[in-house]
Amino acid sequence: MEKIFWIVLVLVAGAMLPVQAGLNNQMGKALASPAWAVLISFFVGTIAMLAYVAVTKQPLQLQTLKDVPLSAWIAGILGAVYVTSVVLAFPKLGAALTFGLIVGGQLTISLLLDHFNILVQAPHQVNWYRVVGMILIIAGVVIIRKF
Repeated sequence: MEKIFWIVLVLVAGAMLPVQAGLNNQMGKALASPAWAVLISFFVGTIAMLAYVAVTKQPLQLQTLKDVPLSAWIAGILGAVYVTSVVLAFPKLGAALTFGLIVGGQLTISLLLDHFNILVQAPHQVNWYRVVGMILIIAGVVIIRKF
């Protein structure tokens, strides 16, 4: 039952991404600056996360920040690059193609991370099922692009 909760949560979170992209795109047009739209989006997200950690009373020991690997700090940069790229591509490619390409990129890297046990809890070897799934995703993106 717990696994179903997490599956539904991630599915809903994934469904929010195209909506977020569309809203960020609207803000970028209104401000005449996609970069400012992304910055404001991150600022609002920061406020939301501050409220979340306050409501859930999650403590942070500042001295533990020194234990965070240097490479982990790159996640914030990756998030900014991702959101900015989506805001810039969304009006040019449309929602379906933009997120089809995103899913294709995510699955490709995810297969490699799983296979080589990089940044994951447990390795999952690439097998024919995963390769066929990847091919089907790429085929779907090609079909979306062509039609």
